[in-house]
Amino acid sequence: MKTTLKTLMALTLVAMTVSACGGGNATTNVQAVSVGDQLASLEKAYADGLVTEKEYKDQRKKILDGK
Repeated sequence: MKTTLKTLMALTLVAMTVSACGGGNATTNVQAVSVGDQLASLEKAYADGLVTEKEYKDQRKKILDGK
């Protein structure tokens, strides 16, 4: 289950990085994910059994601490 969360986070990071790539006069749009959206996604993952209670609590703390 922990691997699933790591994979989800890695894919999100890759998507944000790729969307920010550009060169020259290229226009890029970077969409920030709000704390509320992060918490909602984490809550859904927990409710769906994709993360353990410990993983949920650890990730929730990191999100709320801004890390």
